[in-house]
Amino acid sequence: MAENREEILANFQGITNIEDVAEAIFHLEEANWDLLSAINRVMPQDGSSSASHSNDTHDVEMIDDDISVITPKTHPPDREDSQASTSSPRNNSINLVELQVHCNNKIHDIKISGSATVNDLKKRLELVCGIPVCRQQISGLGGSRATSTAALSTLGLTRNAVLRLKAADTVMADDEVAERLTTTYELLVKYDEREYTLKYPGTKTVQEVKNDLYSLTDIPVRYQVWTGWPTVSGLDDTVLAMVGLDLPQHKLTVKRAPRFKEYKRIIVQSSDSENSSVEEVEDGDNFPTEDDMFVDVTSERLQPLMSDNIEDEALGCIEFSQRFRARYGPNTPNFFEGTLHDAIKESCLKPANERKLLGVYLHHEQSVLSNVFCAQLLGCETVLQTLAANFVLYGWDLTHPHNNNMLLSSIASSLGPVASMTVRSIPVERLPALLIIMRVRSNTEIYSVINGNVGVSELVGGLVEALERFAVQRAEDARVERERDARQKVKREQDEAYQRSLEADRAKEEIKKQQELERNQELERAELERLMEEAKKEKQRAGAAARVPCEPAAGAADVARVRVRLPPPHHECLERRFNATDTLAALLDFLASKGYPQENYKVIASWPRRDLTMESHSSTLKALKLYPQETVMLEERINDIFNLL
Repeated sequence: MAENREEILANFQGITNIEDVAEAIFHLEEANWDLLSAINRVMPQDGSSSASHSNDTHDVEMIDDDISVITPKTHPPDREDSQASTSSPRNNSINLVELQVHCNNKIHDIKISGSATVNDLKKRLELVCGIPVCRQQISGLGGSRATSTAALSTLGLTRNAVLRLKAADTVMADDEVAERLTTTYELLVKYDEREYTLKYPGTKTVQEVKNDLYSLTDIPVRYQVWTGWPTVSGLDDTVLAMVGLDLPQHKLTVKRAPRFKEYKRIIVQSSDSENSSVEEVEDGDNFPTEDDMFVDVTSERLQPLMSDNIEDEALGCIEFSQRFRARYGPNTPNFFEGTLHDAIKESCLKPANERKLLGVYLHHEQSVLSNVFCAQLLGCETVLQTLAANFVLYGWDLTHPHNNNMLLSSIASSLGPVASMTVRSIPVERLPALLIIMRVRSNTEIYSVINGNVGVSELVGGLVEALERFAVQRAEDARVERERDARQKVKREQDEAYQRSLEADRAKEEIKKQQELERNQELERAELERLMEEAKKEKQRAGAAARVPCEPAAGAADVARVRVRLPPPHHECLERRFNATDTLAALLDFLASKGYPQENYKVIASWPRRDLTMESHSSTLKALKLYPQETVMLEERINDIFNLL
């Protein structure tokens, strides 16, 4: 094809505003991927008369098995002609649906208002064909869109659409029908050496399955040869719930139809003039067939968004971001280049006022929705502005199993096993997906999952809803943080006051210990001085005792008996015999040996009262009139100290 299918699909959806990808692919497939024909099929141009419709219905008119007439489409009628025929049957049949119903080998022409519902049509068929509504099985009515309340004008029926009606052999109960429609059917489709696992709800039609497989295998629906479908009339328009598939899995095989190049065609050249020429062409191998144009031209495969067997998560994210921008252009989101753990810290683990939502985009190359989701939804200006202002966006490609397991392990370690199971349970046909992760009550968790089968409005709505919930939660978290900061500030001030008080107590204790130490040191010093003084006195006593002369015997001649009264509080007296010729120094040395040195004590004679320590120490006791006996008194030299003071 001269134009990429993704670009045709994107342009078709942008022009027709059809958000359902499956429906858009259905219309393009019916038009052989001719963009203009598909647009005219869905949005017919105003002013085209019923006559022009009848002339332009088919481009190829079959004449024989191997002869065809190719007639280019005629030009649309002039504006004047279209305005002149305002009363033509077309204007009267705008809301009229014409159907050909095949039932029991009979064809019934049914004309009914386009505003009528499917249920109204079934009641009409009950009157015409005699088959009760509860037993009617209709094929060709629009598949899953043909609900009981759906208007016929919304089913995209062509003029004189052919419907096939038959009576069901057994009437299913409503709950059984509902159960089949809600059942998920798993199709194992084998193509060449590859096998695809596709999961669809029961409301999906066989035609939609074939259209999806076209996106995976590049085999147009008209060239698909299937094996394994049950024999059901009107198979393509029948929903999977009514086909009779095996559960839990149903195996199918598809291959490409063989090509035929030898044929005859009669090409009719039409022009505005009445003259036309018919040319018969005998085709051989040199004439390119339509199949050659679609099959022989190999489409260039896009580079995957991520290499296989990624070993480093951060490098994988950088590669994903670069290849995503290279494929879809500059008008794409800015993906976070780092690990998922870093993305969570950047978005969810900051203070509440700086916090953002985390969006995790999960891509899969085998999903038919990936290119449309990336090009149209993620390329929408509103989506880009919303993501840039409020999200940290993390991207990953799940196509390769190794990369898939790496992301699941990262999610399990960062968000827990529940989040990992949530991602693991997303089927491939629902990818791509956008996970919205936020911080809720001190927990980082998945808030919502937006699957790839949504439109721009649904995506924006999901983002806005998450933002509203996030704003409420962030305000609440900010309030809690402020209260916590206030409590922590008070506690910090209390701790600081306690620390200051503790430091003051420690300082007092240190001063007390220092004073105690100084006092102990002073006591030790005083005790040392006392001991030194005692040692000195003991030395002096010993010296004085050594100088004291020997005491004479009691009956010896010239003996002076000296009696010494001790000072208070002592009441005893010292008594000693000396030779009359002994000096005063001998008496003083005797008193010093007893602990009464002359430095501290005075020796007082009673009559006449005199201080003997003031006398000459070399005077004899006899000269001092202490012979033959005398009583003296000891007095402390306290008064002398006071006098000195």
